[in-house]
Formats: sequence, C-alpha cells, structure tokens
Amino acid sequence: MMKTPYYMINQNELDRNFNKMSSALKDNWNNSIIGYSYKTNYLPWIIQHFDNLGCYAEVVSEDEYLLAKRIGAGNRIIYNGPVKTKETFYEALSVGAIVNIDSWREIDWLEECGFKDKSIGIRVNFDIEKMCPGQSQCGDEGGRFGFCYENGELKKAIISIQSKGFHISGIHLHTSSKSRGLDIYKAVSEVACAIQEEFDLELSYVDVGGGFFGGLNNKPQFEEYFALISDVLCRRFSPDNTTLIIEPGMSLIGAPVSYFTTVIDIKSTEKNRFVVTDGSRTGIDPFLKKESYFYSIHKKERTPVIDKQVICGYTCMENDRLFTAFECQELCCGDQIEYEKVGAYTMCLAPMFIKSFPDVYVKNGDTVKSVRNAWGTEEYFMKSILEGNE
Repeated sequence: MMKTPYYMINQNELDRNFNKMSSALKDNWNNSIIGYSYKTNYLPWIIQHFDNLGCYAEVVSEDEYLLAKRIGAGNRIIYNGPVKTKETFYEALSVGAIVNIDSWREIDWLEECGFKDKSIGIRVNFDIEKMCPGQSQCGDEGGRFGFCYENGELKKAIISIQSKGFHISGIHLHTSSKSRGLDIYKAVSEVACAIQEEFDLELSYVDVGGGFFGGLNNKPQFEEYFALISDVLCRRFSPDNTTLIIEPGMSLIGAPVSYFTTVIDIKSTEKNRFVVTDGSRTGIDPFLKKESYFYSIHKKERTPVIDKQVICGYTCMENDRLFTAFECQELCCGDQIEYEKVGAYTMCLAPMFIKSFPDVYVKNGDTVKSVRNAWGTEEYFMKSILEGNE
C-alpha cells in the first residue's frame, strides 16, 4: 500500500501524448527538434525519459544546464533565459549546443569569447498583445524577455553580435499567452518571417517556443498548431534548410501525472463540513490561483449523499481549500481523492511547507515503480550546517 500523498506518472499516457506531438510535428515540418522544457518539471526520471525519447533539453539556468549534462544530454541542449552564467554560456557554445542570447550582458560576453566561428541564436521580444488582443499574459505592459523588435533594440543587438564575428543562426520567439490559442502561433510565425525578410538572416532554425495545449480534447490539437505554423513559415523558410524547434513542457507532462491524497479527518462547524486530507493545494497549485481542478473520488464504501463538503489540505493556511463537493457521497477517513493532470509546475515549484517532498511513482501497464522517495529529516538536513558545527 503506497503512503499518500504521492504523485503517479502514467508512462503509457505520457508516451502516447509525446508520440502524437512528434508525429504531428514531423507530418508538417519534417526537419524539427523537440526540446523538453526543464522548468516545467525536472524530476530526474522525467528528464531522463524525455532524453531517451530523443528530446533536447531546454534549460534556462546553470542549475538546469548541469542537470542536462548529468543525464547525458551532451550537446543536445537549448540554452535560453536571462540567468545563464558566463562559464556555462561559454561551455554550451564550445560544445555546439543551441544558445539563444537573451540579454546585453551575454552580448558583452562574446567580446571575451575565445572563439569567433560559432553560430548563435537570439531571443526576439515583440508586441504579441497588439497582434492578439487580450490573449497575452502581460497585456499592455509587455513581456520582458529578449530584444524588442518594434523599438529597434533587436536591430542593435543583431548588428552588435555580427560585429563581433558571430553568425546569427536562429531566432527564439517564445511568448507567454493566456489563451494558448492558434492565433498566438500564427503571430509568432508571422514575426519570424518578417524578421528574416527585414534583416536578411540566413537562419538554420526558428524556435517558436512552447505553451501548447496537450491532453485536452476540447482544446487545439498538435496537428492544428503545427499545420498553421508550417503554412505561415513556408512563406520564407523551407524544411530543407531550416529546423523548426518547439519547447513543450505542460503539453507533454501536465496530463499524465496525478496526485493522490487520503481523507484523514472530518470537522463540522456552524458554517461548513470540512474534509481534511493529507495532501495540500500547494502540491498541485503552488501559486494558489486556480479556481478548479480535475479530480476523482475513490471511496471505500457507499455512504449517504450530503449537501456540501469543503475539501482541505493539511497546512495551517485557511486558503488551503481545494474544492467544494456539492450533493456528493459523504467522505470518510480513508477515502482517497486523486487530482489529475497535475504534472506541470508542481514538483519543481511545490514548497517544502510543513511537509517535505512526497513519493513519486511511475505506472507502466500493470507495473508500478518508485522513482523518488519521499524526503525526510535526513534529506532536509543535507548540506546544512548547524550552529556549533561551522
């Protein structure tokens, strides 16, 4: 019997989802790279599994870069983000990884670079809100990553990089949207074409980033995304000489992961009947922003239906309330609640607040294996220095 709370990764579902994405991508642009987004969930088993499936490692920090090296990614790394270190920046360039410059300090680092024959990419900042009103995460405030296309910063950055003897081989256009809609990827692809035409760049890759839906039948499907991207990119690019890079995270790992909890106590007040579980909202929604979750209730036995039950987590925060069950069978101690589609931005963001990291299992057919043991006191104390032991 597995002790709750724990995460369960459904490997069959994960692989089916990946194969659907991979097939749709190849059908529409047969020269392509899938870079798995480490920040979405970098549990070692997960990043190793995606490496085995042929994915590149999409990383945004020294820590993630070293994780990619640790699992043997070699030069199959896409190095993005504004928090690279100079040492890993140079190393990534020297081994032939894909490096997308995000800041002026990285351009300055090129001055000190010991080699001048390397290709490099650059991240483009553009006004997605203007192109897709109401769909961007930042709205009229605009995004902060990359070099702004509209105000001339991108042009200055391109000229500066080229003046240092480097060839700009790719553009990175990931943008954060609320909608994840098809319009976003149409706009991204149109900007890629406009930049290639305006600056006459010989690009070996176009990186459209991630942010796709995955695992939901009522949302855009992989085939729709990649058919649209291909239709637009074909105006200026060809699969014969330009690689299409995508950087999925949530769309691959979100759906195949569940979080299992057990009812441990019931409390009744004048206001509510509170059902307390050994899981927490922080385990599936670290930002405490979601208004609803996918869940299933697994009961030990049938019980009467009652009007209202408020399901809560174990923490001492009053807002650790996961959902309210209306007209549902009475929940009792020992019943389990499974929260589905929780693989994205959970294990790597959930805080060690009151309880430490839980167990993680992988289910493959009828076989279940442990891929991370729950942390206890010893794991928490690792590398800590106590008073008197300095």
